[in-house]
Amino acid sequence: MAVPAAGSVRGPDRYRPPAITGLADLLDRQVRERPRARALVAGGDRAGLSYRSLDTLAGDLAARLAGTGLRRGDAVGLVCANTAEFVVALLAGARAGLVVAPVDPSLPEPRMSARLEALGVRAVLLGPSAGAGAAPAVVHGVPVWPLRVDAAATGTATVALDTGAGTAPGARGAAGELSAHDALVLFTAGTSAQAKMVPLTHANVAASVQDVCATYELGPDDATVAVMPFFHGHGLFAALLATLASGGCVLLPEGGRFSARTFWDDMRAAGATWFTAVPTIHEILLERSAADAAGPQVPPLRFVRSSSAPLNTATQRALERTLGAPLLSAYGMTESAHQATSEPLPQHGALKQGSVGRVTGVDLRVLDPDGKPCPAGGEGELWVRGPTVARGYLGDPAETARGFADGWFRTGDLGSLDEDGHLFLTGRLTNLINRGGEKISPEYVEDVLAGCPGVAEAAVFAVPDATYGQRAAAAVVLSGGGGPGAEEILRYSRGRLAPFEVPDLIRIVDSLPHTAKGGLDRAAVEVLYAHRPAGAGLT
Repeated sequence: MAVPAAGSVRGPDRYRPPAITGLADLLDRQVRERPRARALVAGGDRAGLSYRSLDTLAGDLAARLAGTGLRRGDAVGLVCANTAEFVVALLAGARAGLVVAPVDPSLPEPRMSARLEALGVRAVLLGPSAGAGAAPAVVHGVPVWPLRVDAAATGTATVALDTGAGTAPGARGAAGELSAHDALVLFTAGTSAQAKMVPLTHANVAASVQDVCATYELGPDDATVAVMPFFHGHGLFAALLATLASGGCVLLPEGGRFSARTFWDDMRAAGATWFTAVPTIHEILLERSAADAAGPQVPPLRFVRSSSAPLNTATQRALERTLGAPLLSAYGMTESAHQATSEPLPQHGALKQGSVGRVTGVDLRVLDPDGKPCPAGGEGELWVRGPTVARGYLGDPAETARGFADGWFRTGDLGSLDEDGHLFLTGRLTNLINRGGEKISPEYVEDVLAGCPGVAEAAVFAVPDATYGQRAAAAVVLSGGGGPGAEEILRYSRGRLAPFEVPDLIRIVDSLPHTAKGGLDRAAVEVLYAHRPAGAGLT
């Protein structure tokens, strides 16, 4: 449907980072002008990789990939924690003309395999995973190639790829819709079969990286610590790619994952000037601040960034006082290659409490249910359009038709714009539960719980939580003649769900409310269970 032109706003052009066209030339300027500067600091021994070394590793791996029979536009999976292997594989894949699909390494193996199979990857690059329980990627008929980067304290580094058997035959699944113009496929929240696959072109990537760099004026003097996972847009675009494009340095923590215990040591080791995280991590850092962040050893920060979930205003102000730096809220989504709005640096405008800032490189509209623009302050659904926005979903024309119209993406989020163009988020149109930035599909968790022997039906819903914003809870109906207890149901679900999807609370009930059509009445479930005090009637 055509969307009226009235009521839109556009972000200002302020600072322009080095010109890039996508992932393939992301390092080019830095390699020419600052080849010996630090690009990465990796692992527990904090081995440094210069831009020249990182460029060489990516080039070596790209040549190896090109010799495997993979063709330009083919999709490859990438299962890896936040390590040097991830960065090298991502850049090498782009140089070889491949489309890289990062996958959460903590997903249960069936979920991981289903996503990669639905896409139709021809090979899987397997790097170190965060945590001993991470599942290996196994896709029927698709080879898994272990990848390893060895970096010495002297700055030298090598990359090894064990290709073993050849690639999978031909493009299967949704990969047939890809071309060499595409750079990435990112997965949204959902079930293994229904998780949406978002194709992002090199042009989408370049626009997103440039917007992030411009918003925060990132440059060679900046450094950060990789807090968020790279298989999400938040960590990938804001922390990793924007930093490398602007000539800064990214420290990759030991084990490839965030640790509150080592965070400030990592920040000092990197000489960090900023970091970005979800509100849950900000809350954790604030709680530990008296022990971890006190004294003159805390690096001076230009700013701190928060995204992927609403940030409590009191937490924001407390962190600003503790860290002595402005905390800037941003808003984005996978379909817009992450950032769509952000609060500005203090020198470029006043901050407004509760706002996620103004648009950064996209157009944004707030529309009522009839598709008409809302007046200033009026609540409606947020639509975005611009060079960062994906063309649709792979392999799902129906969802593409529902979510995309005339270049606009319907975010499913509710919000309002004030008279100055500042965005205020007010909720979601969908059922997804937002647990500290991790999105949980209630329908999928319900299906898993219902598969537990002795369980007849389950309803999953959100309960408020001071740390995570929301937690998942479940009301479960057992089959006749008794059945499992809450702990047994939890043990069953832990082997089949990602850790963040496992319900924190389970209540055994006699029945669940249904609509006249026979479907689960979610509104009634929320009234009955979601607003009870924590622990009341729950086991």
